[in-house]
Amino acid sequence: MVARIQTVAFQGIDVLDIDVQVQMSGGIVAFTVVGLPDKAVGESRERVRASLHALGLSLPAKRITVNLAPADVLKEGSHFDLPIALALLTVMGVLPDEEMQRYCALGELALDGALTPVAGVLPAAINALANDRGLICPAACGGEAAWAGEGLDVLAPATLLALVNHFKGSQVLTPPKPRVQEEEASPLDLRDVKGNETAKRALEVAAAGSHNMLMMGPPGSGKSMLAARLPGLLPPLDPSEALEVSMIHSVAGLLEGGKLLRRRPFRDPHQSASLPALVGGGTRAKPGEISLAHQGVLFLDELPEFPRATLEALRQPLETGRATVSRVNGHVTYPARVQLVAAMNPCRCGHLDDASLACARAPKCAADYQSKISGPLFDRIDLHIDVPAVTPADLSLPPPAEGSAEVAARVALARAIQAERYARLAPPAPGQRPVRTNAEADGELLERAAAPDQPGRALLTDAAERMKLSARGYHRVMRVARTLADLEAKDAVTRRHVAEALSYRRIAPGR
Repeated sequence: MVARIQTVAFQGIDVLDIDVQVQMSGGIVAFTVVGLPDKAVGESRERVRASLHALGLSLPAKRITVNLAPADVLKEGSHFDLPIALALLTVMGVLPDEEMQRYCALGELALDGALTPVAGVLPAAINALANDRGLICPAACGGEAAWAGEGLDVLAPATLLALVNHFKGSQVLTPPKPRVQEEEASPLDLRDVKGNETAKRALEVAAAGSHNMLMMGPPGSGKSMLAARLPGLLPPLDPSEALEVSMIHSVAGLLEGGKLLRRRPFRDPHQSASLPALVGGGTRAKPGEISLAHQGVLFLDELPEFPRATLEALRQPLETGRATVSRVNGHVTYPARVQLVAAMNPCRCGHLDDASLACARAPKCAADYQSKISGPLFDRIDLHIDVPAVTPADLSLPPPAEGSAEVAARVALARAIQAERYARLAPPAPGQRPVRTNAEADGELLERAAAPDQPGRALLTDAAERMKLSARGYHRVMRVARTLADLEAKDAVTRRHVAEALSYRRIAPGR
């Protein structure tokens, strides 16, 4: 007899159906797992054996073969423990075969039979619902699985014994309820930032249009302080965005308690982060920081201190909104629509504009330091802001009257205007992601939405020639100008909006 249990494997956030087949036959006593398993899957033999022993069962003295089909797909992760155990219990006659065919199962087993959390439950639940199956997962992941839809039958036992008792009819498992992260007020308020009004204005513009931003200034001028307050200006994730972002975090195993995310991610990796850590990769092609920041903010402090190859790898994801990890046996693609915010000193010592503190190599040290940022990467940043040092006079002033709540209200209004405009101008096709912000508009859509009036276009054309702007830089100025008009709830992009957008554009280092 052969027992079958359905489970899944992951390629990025895509789900592949896996058929777990278990056969017991005569011959030399053995327990073999085939079907291209990795080390974690191969070690499931001992975890399954110990879990069955905790139930008071022992494996028959037979040849046990576990096949994970299709056999040419690499199987990774510990979530294969539960389907293998259920298939064994089915072939031993402990569980009903027909009933088990209705479910997809994933979960890791402890030696005492407890089910421990695994990554990827949310996409697995959505796939199970699409295939008209139920889902069996650990209790800690039940709240995550329940978000797939009301029609999904979710069993979330804490132990293997509870699951067996449920199918035997001696215990009833309560369906889990969807769980979401509690909305917490951010302790970081823009009211804490004194001085640097130009930088605060640019931060509002960046939040309103989801524009990339680079801040340059001496140490202690408030660059990191400003960046840390950007999440408080952004609107919460809408339901479709929350589901998409949570799927990425689910695959990465970062959903705490199976709770869906509500706030936009804010990721700030250290300068020592490797290329796979930032873009994605590793032995299991996991999502990198740029994908974990999808629909949120990726903050890179001390930008020139990151390895050059790592920064250059950001160019393609910033342009396309997705990160592709290539392997010999295939490609894995993760969404990576992020808002890049970076900060850097003007030179290695950081005091280029202060002759009393600057090093003896100024200004050559500034050219060498800033040239670590390549022109193509620099060109992909919409707003370039100088953040001067805060004076003692600024620090002695009372807190500003306007804080994060007031700015966030204007940002939310501007984003609502953008979402309504692009829903009207470019309604998405079925299965296509809608354009929601000015930073995502491109091509003909950008021209229709952000074309300036005649004086504005004349200024933009003249400035593009004088500043030697690339086509990409030209279009990014148009996007920023459109956002400035949206903040004022204006339909037309005027010369004034173009002029302010150009003031946030500077010549790339080394030119």
